[in-house]
Amino acid sequence: MNVAIDITPLSSGHKDRGVGKYTKLLVKSLQKYEQRHSYTTFVRGQNIPDNVDLVHYPYFDPFFLTPPGRFRKPTVVTVHDLIPIVFPDKFPRGIRGEVKWQIQKATLKNATRIIADSESSKRDVVRFTGIDERKIIRVYLAPDPAIIEGANGKREGERFILYVGDLNWNKNVSGLLLGFARAKTGVNLVIVGSAFLDEKLPEAIAIHKQVKNLGLEARVKFVGHVTDEKLGALYASSVGCVLSSFYEGFGLPVLEAMSCGAPVICSRGSSLDEIAGPSLRVDAYDIDSIAAGVTKLANLSKQDRKSLMEKGKTWSNNFTWEKAARETVRVYESCI
Repeated sequence: MNVAIDITPLSSGHKDRGVGKYTKLLVKSLQKYEQRHSYTTFVRGQNIPDNVDLVHYPYFDPFFLTPPGRFRKPTVVTVHDLIPIVFPDKFPRGIRGEVKWQIQKATLKNATRIIADSESSKRDVVRFTGIDERKIIRVYLAPDPAIIEGANGKREGERFILYVGDLNWNKNVSGLLLGFARAKTGVNLVIVGSAFLDEKLPEAIAIHKQVKNLGLEARVKFVGHVTDEKLGALYASSVGCVLSSFYEGFGLPVLEAMSCGAPVICSRGSSLDEIAGPSLRVDAYDIDSIAAGVTKLANLSKQDRKSLMEKGKTWSNNFTWEKAARETVRVYESCI
């Protein structure tokens, strides 16, 4: 079987974000672990070769008209999440957005199969599109091996808690800062993510203003985008990682941190219930809960920290790109 995979995210602003990393690691893993089939890549605007048996679009956005509405070949579409649809009051779509969503919904219904990152995302697809759940297959993501390799590198000297991600509403970064300010701990907070250094982005401006108003300028460090190797080193050097999101389609930093030996705080609900494993759990809507989680994480005894690290590594080993590649191929094969 010859599969054509759309790698447009690798040449767009999504290159270093979740969709870009998923696309890159998927293609790499398929070529490494599933060599019974052949894989052709293309970008938007290019013609798909006639000898292709199946096409995979590894991304879906409810408000952008991609992938194309008509499919000439059996087609698989990956839906990472429908968070803007789940929370319409937090992501206003307007009239144009509503029209595009209706078009995108019809496009998705035309797919032969849909891959979802989690059971939570699968339920959302069924709920908001009416697509038969039998067409939707859950395939879990996995940590990037390059990040895990980076965990063996040079350690940072200071004690800090780490946040990795974007600053969309669902990430609850404002709640994290409020919880961190109340926590009884002397550690700092290191925030990884390029969006936080965008001086023109209103959300970034608001976060920096909040840091100043909370008197946390000396304790919160924004480091922007970092390489995979550097990210692994940060995970391994940290006191722990925190992801106090309101909602996630998957929540990859949870598994990345565990695979690098870092204890994790994550919130309850959505896909995080599926991948949290031995994480310390908090209520994203309760600042005192976040504060208590940060306090506990920063003050773990050596024995408790070692136990969480060992349990986390064991748990994260359940999620690999080899497994993701094999499960993805099973989806492909079910289409032909």
